[in-house]
Amino acid sequence: MGFSSARWRALPLCLALVALQACLSACAAAPKTYIVQMAASEMPSSFDFHHEWYASTVKSVSSVQLEGEEDDPCARIVYNYETAFHGFAARLDEEEAERMAEADGVVTVLPETVLQLHTTRSPDFLGISPEISNSIWSAGLADHDVVVGVLDTGIWPESPSFSDKGLGSIPAKWKGLCQTGRGFTTANCNRKVIGARIFYNGYEASSGPINETTELKSPRDQDGHGTHTAATAAGAPVPDANLFGYARGVARGMAPRARVAAYKVCWAGGCFSSDILAAVDRAVADGVDVLSISLGGGTSPYYHDSLAIASFGAMQMGVFVACSGGNAGPDPISLTNLSPWITTVGASTMDRDFPATVTLGNGANITGVSLYKGRRNLSSQEQYPLVYMGGNSSIPDPRSLCLEGTLQPQEVAGKIVICDRGISPRVQKGQVVKNAGGTGMILANTQANGEELVADSHLLPAVAVGESEGIAAKKYSKTAAKPTATLSFDGTKLGIRPSPVVAAFSSRGPNFLTLEILKPDVIAPGVNILAAWSGDASPSSLSTDRRRVGFNILSGTSMSCPHVAGVAALIKASHPDWSPAKIKSALMTTAYVHDNTYRSLKDAATGKASTPFDHGAGHIHPLRALNPGLVYDIGQDDYLEFLCVENLTPMQLRAFTKNSSKTCKHTFSSPGDLNYPAISAVFTEQPSKALMVRRTVTNVGPPSSTYHVKVSEFKGADIVVEPSTLHFTNSNQKLTYKVTMTTKAAQKTPEFGALSWSDGVHIVRSPLVITWLPPM
Repeated sequence: MGFSSARWRALPLCLALVALQACLSACAAAPKTYIVQMAASEMPSSFDFHHEWYASTVKSVSSVQLEGEEDDPCARIVYNYETAFHGFAARLDEEEAERMAEADGVVTVLPETVLQLHTTRSPDFLGISPEISNSIWSAGLADHDVVVGVLDTGIWPESPSFSDKGLGSIPAKWKGLCQTGRGFTTANCNRKVIGARIFYNGYEASSGPINETTELKSPRDQDGHGTHTAATAAGAPVPDANLFGYARGVARGMAPRARVAAYKVCWAGGCFSSDILAAVDRAVADGVDVLSISLGGGTSPYYHDSLAIASFGAMQMGVFVACSGGNAGPDPISLTNLSPWITTVGASTMDRDFPATVTLGNGANITGVSLYKGRRNLSSQEQYPLVYMGGNSSIPDPRSLCLEGTLQPQEVAGKIVICDRGISPRVQKGQVVKNAGGTGMILANTQANGEELVADSHLLPAVAVGESEGIAAKKYSKTAAKPTATLSFDGTKLGIRPSPVVAAFSSRGPNFLTLEILKPDVIAPGVNILAAWSGDASPSSLSTDRRRVGFNILSGTSMSCPHVAGVAALIKASHPDWSPAKIKSALMTTAYVHDNTYRSLKDAATGKASTPFDHGAGHIHPLRALNPGLVYDIGQDDYLEFLCVENLTPMQLRAFTKNSSKTCKHTFSSPGDLNYPAISAVFTEQPSKALMVRRTVTNVGPPSSTYHVKVSEFKGADIVVEPSTLHFTNSNQKLTYKVTMTTKAAQKTPEFGALSWSDGVHIVRSPLVITWLPPM
């Protein structure tokens, strides 16, 4: 007679599942942006232009007309690419994307991805004096103008860092333009900022129209990140630059006489891969020599990474590409931008700090850092109540993290509050404390941050302290009857020892895609870097912060990347005929691995010696890189052979060949055969056979020179280098050597060392890593 109660209870679930299935079907059918790479050489003769062929291909796979679009395949196309990449971006549903992958002439179909944004002292710290920089751009090198393209959030052209005083006319080779928009006219470009463009079609196709009441659809930088990176790479000298009196001095970029071209690819909702690809494509066509890209996302296979494919095209055109390695350290295998033709940059500290002191009521002094400069200074002669809202549980307490809405005025008003790092931005925690009536903040590192100290321009008196010091402060606050503290700020201090130190946040290797290619390539200053800032953004980037500054201090691999891009511009100006691989080799083989106390570089996360998985070849040394003695060159055919042994299918390989006639020559037996400036050997069998790799060096030093080899001793392997001496008789002469590695006692962890060639003047150093993989 009727349904059981169990069946009645099941009915709503069935209806819910039906609704969910309908929803999933609708979602699957929703159009998304896909990047479609085409084999340009396969365009049928019936088409006069590639874009006509692309539109026809879109029409051939179209199933239904998208809402709001006319019956025109061109309306589906978001971008056409034609220089570093051949193809287009288009809005397709999943079924159309699947059909597109099978269409004639299509090499690969990649879904849209979203990437995120990952100096007064650093030029001096790196040894680039104004005299050195000016000599590189001497009258004799006037024809070697170098253009640095910066893919980021745009540019604030009024900054004095972008003055064109003393610069000659715009290079004749330049084909770029100054794109106008709200708040940006052609007058905002000059002989320094010679190009400015915006790319937003991919963003709008995925996220809808940009809200132009809050965001400028122009190259103007409202965020500050793009201005900061551009000025770090190539900012003009600015005297008396500082942030609230901190880091005062002459601010200048690594290559202060290089030209800048700004490509705005990042908006409030992120940086979309189709826009980034369009910017790389356009920048190469415009005539940039160097690209600085402080962006990153997840890690994808080379053939499935649009930035890897585009940067390969840039490399083919002679453009050097530097990318940030990411800020996901100290976790291992956390790097992004892993392609061997990209220079992947990690972050390090400098010998400058911004010390601040916490004085506890028991008389203990705790040293930290801060960039606080405000009216609410605390008296060093007075103690203030101290409170920590966390408990003894290992589970984080939202109150201990000082998250929005977690602090009650009756508990923290008039007190210094200890806040743990994590989840919310560091400066925002101070805003939460301030809103609740707190008088100051101690920002305590957790285990994830260790003892690394990053300074911030806080909105109330605040000091950041390391993990151990934070534990001590919290213990005191919980055990003292009436815990108190005060905070004091000590300005700018130079000569910090040890330095440089690998930043804890800097992403680490090994290279997840290819163990034989060591990443990161190098490290460069990325902690507490002062550079130009946007007039539309506060130094804390919080909307509640009404302060405005001309210069700001930031940390991240986003800051280290333009250091390398700028130094690459210096090398390019001095050696205009060098390939991107030669420039990269010069940076890597002259890098150093000891700090200013003459000890091995340290890892801020552990306090112990860092390894090549943390610092790559080492810390850049620009002056040595200008005269490296020998370089390891790599051409596009070598990179293709590398991809061949990465087991790419013929179709996947075409993402890089762009020409169906290119095939594998099988000259490499493993990825380690690539003529890379670092050597990373992987033993995959036990007992193992001997491994042998070859390297070819090009003499860029004195025509007649003799180099002798020196190689580290390893516990687990014997290393033999043949020949052990290289005799050069001509400039640009190439000589090859081989390295044979034989296991004598397999190690459970990788071993690190180096192989160096020296002629008594130059030291050409390659990191050497040996890894034993356990049997499968």
